Parts: sequence; C-alpha cells; structure tokens
Amino acid sequence: MVGKLKDGLGAVLEDFYQLAGKLARDEDWVFSVEYDDDTEGVEVVEANAEWIGVEDVDAEVGASTLKELIPYNGILNSEGLHRPLLSVQLTKLKDGLAMGLAFNHAILDGTSTWHFMSSWAQICSGLPSVSVLPFLDRTKVRNTRVKLQHPPPDQDPQNAPSNGTADAEHVDPPLRERVFKFSESAIDKIKSKVNSDPPSDGSKPFSTFQALAVHMWRHVTRARQLKPEDYTVFIVFANCRKRVDPPMPESYFGNLIQAIFTVTSAGLLTMNPPEFGASMIQKAIEMHDAKAIEERNKEFESSPKIFRFKDAGVNCVSVGSSPRFPVYEVDFGWGKPETVRSGINNKFDGMVYLYRGKSGGRSVDAEISLEAGAMERLEKDEEFVLEGN
Repeated sequence: MVGKLKDGLGAVLEDFYQLAGKLARDEDWVFSVEYDDDTEGVEVVEANAEWIGVEDVDAEVGASTLKELIPYNGILNSEGLHRPLLSVQLTKLKDGLAMGLAFNHAILDGTSTWHFMSSWAQICSGLPSVSVLPFLDRTKVRNTRVKLQHPPPDQDPQNAPSNGTADAEHVDPPLRERVFKFSESAIDKIKSKVNSDPPSDGSKPFSTFQALAVHMWRHVTRARQLKPEDYTVFIVFANCRKRVDPPMPESYFGNLIQAIFTVTSAGLLTMNPPEFGASMIQKAIEMHDAKAIEERNKEFESSPKIFRFKDAGVNCVSVGSSPRFPVYEVDFGWGKPETVRSGINNKFDGMVYLYRGKSGGRSVDAEISLEAGAMERLEKDEEFVLEGN
C-alpha cells in the first residue's frame, strides 16, 4: 500500500509540482513558490502504531491519537521557507492505514487540497492521468508584489502556541473537540425551521449551509453563557473562484478564499428567531462580490500583515472546510476512507470544520473545538444534540 501511494504521489506531483517546492523570499520580502530540480520535494514518513485501531481515530470525541498520526504539529505556514510544503505520514494501525497530511495553507485552500487528493487517488486507482489538470497561473487572478516582512517565528510573541505556554501570566482554558453528526433528517429539520417564517424583504430561502451555520452559532453562543451585550462573530471562509472578475476555474490551484465576517450581540442572536442570524449570514455572503474582494486585497496590500487566530474576532464561530468536498469519495484502490478528520494546527476556541457525512446525501459532520466548559454545556443542550444526531 505504501509503495503504491508513493508511486502515485510521484506521478501526480508532475502536475501539482508546486507542492514539491518551497516558499522563497526575495530581497524585497516578497514571497513566492519556488521549484527546481534541487528542491527536496514532498516528505513521506512511514510509521507504526499497531496499538491504535481505526475506531480510536473514528471516535466522535476528539482523539489525542490524531496528533501522533499527523506530521508537523504546531508549525507555522511561514516556516515553509525551510520545511516541505506537503508532508505525508503513513502509519500502520492495528486494523488499517492512517494517512496524515500537513499542507502549507499559504499556498493552497480546501478546494485545491481535495482536487489534489482526488487526483492522487485517481492515479493510484489506475488512471493514466488526472481527470482535471490544476490551473497554476496565479497572475491571472492577481499580479502584485507584496512586501510581507515579519520577525522570525521564534522571536514573535504573537506566534506563541494557543495554550499560552509562552506567557506565564496567561493560560488559555483547555479546548475540547467533538464531532457532531447531522443526519439528513436532522439537516432537513434545521433547514425547515429557519425557513418557516421567511423575511418579508423578499430575500431567497436560506440554504442548507446558512441554516446549519446559524444553528451552530446560536447554540455555541448560548453554551458560552455570554452576556446579552457581548459581541459574537460568525466567520465563513468563502471560495472566491467564481466571485472574482474575471472568474477563475474551479481547478485554480492556490489559496483563493477570503473570510466573511458577521457581527452581532449575543442577546440579539439568541433572543431572536434563527432567521435573524441566518439573514445576516446570507446578506454578508451575497455582498462579498468581486468589488468587495478587490477592496479587501487593496487594503491588505497597503498594510500587509500575518494573520493569527486572534484575528478571528471575539467569541467567534469560524467555519472551515465544506460539505461539498468529496472527502469520502477519495479511493486509492482499496476502498473509501473509514473516517476523515482535521489535524490540530488550525484549531482554536470556536473553530468548526464541516464535512460531508459518511452516510452521504445531505448529512453533515461538524467537528467543533470549544473551551471545555462550553463544550460540556453544548453536549447537554438537548435542542442542539437531538437535532444534530
């Protein structure tokens, strides 16, 4: 199995060659992806953990074993200057094989990640070439040079781990992680509820994502026991390929997402019916057009910065990944995956990853990270749990 994966990886990297490169920085502190015959390429590590079973990783409650199955925990994107942009750890389990992958998020987003994974699987399954070639010309979407100067990671106190070990006076509360599985019937119930009393302004019915988003936002906000006047922020990372002008193909390989922010008070969100929050999310998403993207880019280019978890905003619920990604369709030749999980690098209080449920259809798995006390209250929230399982 390992030999087959390595052979397929070597073949697919001929098309997705940027993943085998490294980050480069010129004398003006402008970053780019550099690739030549001297680059070290993708790192592949073989490991053995035959005391771990598939069910240990598949548990709904976040398993600490995940950390052992994924390389480069706690590594920053900027370290791609001297580390591989993709590292793969293949671990033999008691009853299966775990594929742990660490991608550098500075050079690709979720759409590109699953395009690559699907293409790799196609090669391993016997196809002579990938079905959809990556679109690699990034200058077509934006051709600018941005000076992005920052201190080395070990000298930047803001890059300290989220557990606060670098600051003796401040220790963040421990996080808990859990996967909540929303069946088709649960999704239909949530969507029906939020669309039962549509806004009078003639706006479109709320989508499945908008309905599930406001469901999670409201219940997480309640679980945090915020004061009515406290602000809370909902964030979704939008795929901008079809939003930019001119539009980019879905096969565009790179990081073409932007965060869309919705802010309100905890009292307004939780005391109003769900369509109140859903309408805010819907409007924010619809307003993020080519003009808004252009303005955001110009703002960043005039004052570039390295983004950190704290930039997500106060009391946030931040949604990454997408139920549209074909995570359970990636078959390397020996069957579909038993489970798909995200690693620990992009986890903070309020981070949510959405995946298509393994049962297929409209089912969704929501992987939520919360401060331990809030997670305990969310698990006991019968309205959230009953609708979500």
